[in-house]
Amino acid sequence: MAGHSKWHNIRLRKGAQDAKRGNLFTKLAREIIMAAKAGGGNPETNLRLRLAIQKARENSMPQENIKRSIQRGTGELEGENYEEVVYEGYGPGGTAIIVECATDNKNRTVANIRNIFSKCGGRLGETGSVAYRFRPIGRITVNANATTEENLFNAAIEAGAEDVRLEDDVFVVIAQPEDFAAVRQAIETAGIPIASAEYTMEPLDTVHLEGKDAEQMLRLLEKLEEDDDVQNVHANFEIPEEIMEAAAR
Repeated sequence: MAGHSKWHNIRLRKGAQDAKRGNLFTKLAREIIMAAKAGGGNPETNLRLRLAIQKARENSMPQENIKRSIQRGTGELEGENYEEVVYEGYGPGGTAIIVECATDNKNRTVANIRNIFSKCGGRLGETGSVAYRFRPIGRITVNANATTEENLFNAAIEAGAEDVRLEDDVFVVIAQPEDFAAVRQAIETAGIPIASAEYTMEPLDTVHLEGKDAEQMLRLLEKLEEDDDVQNVHANFEIPEEIMEAAAR
């Protein structure tokens, strides 16, 4: 598993997100707003919005908050005018990092992101400086005790999935972005419960970190994820699991 994916899973398991639920709701609302703005307010025809709503519900976001966020995205309610901005940079040890933001003030956001990078042993790069080291994918996870690998493999591969693999205690289905909706639908039709489904960026190469570089990398990730404007962070590090477990305590 990519290091950042494992770090995210460890933090979720330890409840780190629950302690920052207000921050989490802000990010969930912005994703719903941006999804509705980009593809309309109907989740039946807007997969990005459907995924955003599902994630919000999984994190106990009130239905009224979800409704208002959709209406802000479609323009039915007034609110901040968010836009999507992507920053690229380098972390400790030469790791590649992509930071996806939703902001109503790009000057504030870039200043904050640059400050976080510089304080944690990294530096902000130019557009295109590290993007070539990642590829966009659809990623679906299924709890390993929810089905058999054969059942999941048959449903996913026949619908166009690229790969099905076991990572710790979950099956992970990888699909090209254009096949993602069909693969997700096939898994649901097969009666297999989905734990999570998202568009993400998968690193094409990884950088192994230990010691001070590993500590700085995890601190950099944590500070970026705590920023309200940051929606997603993708990084290509590999850090021993025991170091990540200790850092998440």
